[in-house]
Amino acid sequence: MSRIADHVGRVLGGRYRLLAPIGTGGSAHVYLAEDSTLRRRVAVKLLHAALADDESFLRRFRAEAQAAAALNHPNIMRVFDWGEDEDGPYLVLEYLSGGSLRDVLDRGRRLTPAQAASVGGQAAKALDYAHRRGLVHRDIKPANLLFDEEGRLCIADFGVARALAEATWTEPAGSMVGTARYAAPEQAKGGSLDGKADVYALGLVLIEAVTGEVPFQADTTLATLMARVDTPVVAPPELGPLAPMVEAAGRPSPSERPDAADFARQAEAVARDLPEAAPLNLVGPAAAETARGAGAGADLAGAGVGDLTEVRSRPRLYDREADHGIGEGDITGFTPLPLVEPAKAGRRRRRWPIVLGVLLAVLAIAAGAFAVVQVATPSHPVPRVQGASVLDARRALALGKFKLAESRRYDEAVPKDIVLAQDPAAGVKRKEGSAVHVVVSDGPAPRAVPTLANLTEQQAVDALHNAGFVAAVVPASSDQVVKGIVLSWTPQGTQPKGASITITVSSGPPIVAIPDNLVGQPYDAAAKALADAGFVSVRKDDYSDDVPDVGKVVSLSPSGLAAKGSKVTVLVSKGPKTVAVPGLFGDKVNEAKGVLEGAGLTLGNLYGPPKGRVFATNPSEGRKVPRGTAVDIYTA
Repeated sequence: MSRIADHVGRVLGGRYRLLAPIGTGGSAHVYLAEDSTLRRRVAVKLLHAALADDESFLRRFRAEAQAAAALNHPNIMRVFDWGEDEDGPYLVLEYLSGGSLRDVLDRGRRLTPAQAASVGGQAAKALDYAHRRGLVHRDIKPANLLFDEEGRLCIADFGVARALAEATWTEPAGSMVGTARYAAPEQAKGGSLDGKADVYALGLVLIEAVTGEVPFQADTTLATLMARVDTPVVAPPELGPLAPMVEAAGRPSPSERPDAADFARQAEAVARDLPEAAPLNLVGPAAAETARGAGAGADLAGAGVGDLTEVRSRPRLYDREADHGIGEGDITGFTPLPLVEPAKAGRRRRRWPIVLGVLLAVLAIAAGAFAVVQVATPSHPVPRVQGASVLDARRALALGKFKLAESRRYDEAVPKDIVLAQDPAAGVKRKEGSAVHVVVSDGPAPRAVPTLANLTEQQAVDALHNAGFVAAVVPASSDQVVKGIVLSWTPQGTQPKGASITITVSSGPPIVAIPDNLVGQPYDAAAKALADAGFVSVRKDDYSDDVPDVGKVVSLSPSGLAAKGSKVTVLVSKGPKTVAVPGLFGDKVNEAKGVLEGAGLTLGNLYGPPKGRVFATNPSEGRKVPRGTAVDIYTA
């Protein structure tokens, strides 16, 4: 393995001149470099030459480098270029001079909850962006969270961990990639990973950033990994309002964790409720500024480590976290800074009074110009915008020639987009163009929709009302759930106060049509047709003049539509009902007619004188005949 200083002065890919080493790790050296084509400073990550012999690594490296280069997000370190040199593959990266979160923590500095919420929110937004494009980082840790000189956070090494997983020279086959003390339980078990493994690691990083300690840290790598397999993360009290979101991210089961988008939203909500975060106390300018002062590319080109008059400890930028058995190896933790030769340094010392004089003159001119501008800029009373809508506030401040600086927070009493507070207060005079900070209501905080399973309709409506939601009831038929019981509700999870929640309530079994073609069919056939349609048949036998065939269906009750599963009475014919011909002997014709009709029969033909008396009938007296049968009478 070559020494880090051996490559200073080399040009990679015909355009990237290595100016000074920045850091080193088990898999790569990192250099400050100059892109001779675009004339800008970049960071070049030169992976160790041994990786060039690993075909599986090179195959994965090319694919992952292309995917990482396609990522375009303000919180992801840009990959400008990549290639392969005779000494190994390399990446050309965005140069960030603010150091890493690892550097901040190594200097004994701790983040406040507000600063941690800001860092966590930026990192989670970057992870969400990458996860939606199919890239999982696999190695989230403080050393991979870098800052530019303005404090903007960037995640480094997207794609590198995945490629190293196939590099047989660094890890035994099938071993885990990722620093052990931030690895998710599923990484410890060798399971498949999704973006929620990154969320777990980010939660541990935030705990360390606030407290200086990583949960579950044990004496050995194996003990560290196994301690978290089935144990949820418990947030220390120092995290304050960050505790719930960090504990949710630290659940052992990935299905119970928030994804990166949810984590980012929670971090933003916490940040709005906390005082504004103070700027991070970063490590200061990195090797680029020192190199620029030392003569930039020309002087650095010829300087090897052996030529340096001084070696200083610098931030460990772009490097890997040291750990036991996992990651890319131990970190040296320093970056040698090339200085000029003594003769050149002496000449520079003789010129410093001139430079200082020019600088003081420029500052004096600038201060005078500033004073003139300040005197010439008129002042106006700040208008009252508290209680107004944010649009009205913006218009009022614009009329007064002020700028609006807006922040937001949840408020249970004040509607969304109404100004809660302003600074400066109304009436205070300020210069034109100065900013007026307003705090704008985001309305009530989102809250969890209650569980409504197995509740009655009224119980569910009351539960939603008590939680601050509006209930919309929709009936739906169900063969399994009793009428009036909740079947489902949507949306679930966390929703804004006042959101409409749709409750689907069972209206009992569905209403379906009763078969209407069963009259005149045998009962068994009718019963089967009813069962196939979802009904229960109940048989009732009776006489029927309309359906004289015994055993045939006369009618159904009810008919038309009925609830599926309900009972249907089937009237089955016992044949026509019969009556006995009554005795009419000696009756007059009118008397005979009345007796017949009373028995359910009718008067047939009259044979004999109309005023005579009956002496015989046909059918004969006592014979059973169907109701309505005509009976002939004979008179004399």
